[in-house]
Amino acid sequence: MSKTIAVIPGDGIGPEIMTATLRVLDALDCGLRYDFVDAGMVALEKHGDLLPKATLDKIAEHKVALKGPLTTPIGDGFTSVNVTLRRHFDLYANVRPALSFPGTKSRYENIDIITVRENTEGAYRSEGQTLSADGEIAESVARNTRKGSTRIVRYAFELAVKKGRKKVTAVHKANILKTSSGLFLNVAREIAKEYPQIEFSEMIVDNACMQLVMKPEQFDVIVTTNLFGDILSDLCAGLVGGLGLAPGDNIGEHAAIFEAVHGSAPDIAGKGIANPCALLLAAADMLDYLDMVAKGDRLRQAIRDTMTNDRDSVTPDLGGKGSTSSFADAIVKRLAA
Repeated sequence: MSKTIAVIPGDGIGPEIMTATLRVLDALDCGLRYDFVDAGMVALEKHGDLLPKATLDKIAEHKVALKGPLTTPIGDGFTSVNVTLRRHFDLYANVRPALSFPGTKSRYENIDIITVRENTEGAYRSEGQTLSADGEIAESVARNTRKGSTRIVRYAFELAVKKGRKKVTAVHKANILKTSSGLFLNVAREIAKEYPQIEFSEMIVDNACMQLVMKPEQFDVIVTTNLFGDILSDLCAGLVGGLGLAPGDNIGEHAAIFEAVHGSAPDIAGKGIANPCALLLAAADMLDYLDMVAKGDRLRQAIRDTMTNDRDSVTPDLGGKGSTSSFADAIVKRLAA
């Protein structure tokens, strides 16, 4: 049985790490077919649009996409392609695993935290943005809804059950933001009662940042609102060595987009030294989503084994002497063994 996915190679190092990732997926014999579409600067240059309608149509058709990093031009008139994709397909759950791997430049060795971030509302709705005529006062509305809070918290608890996790921590600022953050926290408390088998805790966001640095082992699954989730997920990535090891899953009811969350790194594009791990790990998450969990686990283990035993094959950012291609070659070789 075959499944077709939309593939967005992306900008900068995107095509290089996407080529490596697809080679690895092919070695896993997943039965995947690839429908290549454009977005970002490549799309702007080829089609005059950062996000062509044809790309949106293909994602809607296949319902699953694998996406490399995209560049949004700086300046007025350009909206983030990532934000547009999330809103267009109502990809309300942004799932960001942070998992320790051997041989990385990180301060911890046993991190295994999943941040579940609400992806469509909160401060990132950018509603009611105004700037006074004299440029002295800027305002923006942060809007959370019961529906949005309910579905993201429920998603976090269901994910915890599915993956055998033991604890969900709701991160908030309800002590100060009593309406917007308070609504989220109240919903989290209500839903937690439906999952007595999962330990529930709540933590104010500033304390959560401190605790993540001091005692990260106390966290398992974190669920939070859009802005806090954006910050905390990058903090968690820092605990395991940076965004080069950070996949991002954007999940909705009718579509899902899996991506490397790091930038397009134009400074190293074309040099063949880009680390493909973030996109490879996103691909592993995609396999889980497609009910190919065993293959996703095999991919993660092959990455781990390669980083442990084939140090010369890994990219320079991970302390190796290899290239994007040699890293992929070593993983493919392990999958074939």
